[in-house]
Amino acid sequence: QVQLVESGGGLVQTGGSLRLSCAASGRTSDNYAMAWFRQAPGREREFVAAINGGGTNTGYLDSVKGRFTISRDDAKNTVYLQMNSLKPEDTAVYYCAAKSGTRWLVPRSPTLYNYWGQGTQVTVSS
Repeated sequence: QVQLVESGGGLVQTGGSLRLSCAASGRTSDNYAMAWFRQAPGREREFVAAINGGGTNTGYLDSVKGRFTISRDDAKNTVYLQMNSLKPEDTAVYYCAAKSGTRWLVPRSPTLYNYWGQGTQVTVSS
């Protein structure tokens, strides 16, 4: 009953920036944690960033700390991932995910999330 649609991916040079957006439709609330995951060819899906339903706590993959920022605008049912200082190793398909019943926590396991978007490609050239 919740649909997530990512946008904002593209091709950038090393050191560039992108902002990904994830628009949610259907039943959403501040009980939904939102997260970004990424998956490169031949690699497992990995956690990138998450924000709890209340918007008070965030968590990040160590390699993106200080470069990426996750935020949410519940009035627009949208979550964002601002990506700065991009590196070639950031190249992947980025997926938006939502987890119901998660007002306070920022889970990192992809198996815990209920809903997923279709993904948006981010390519960083060197």
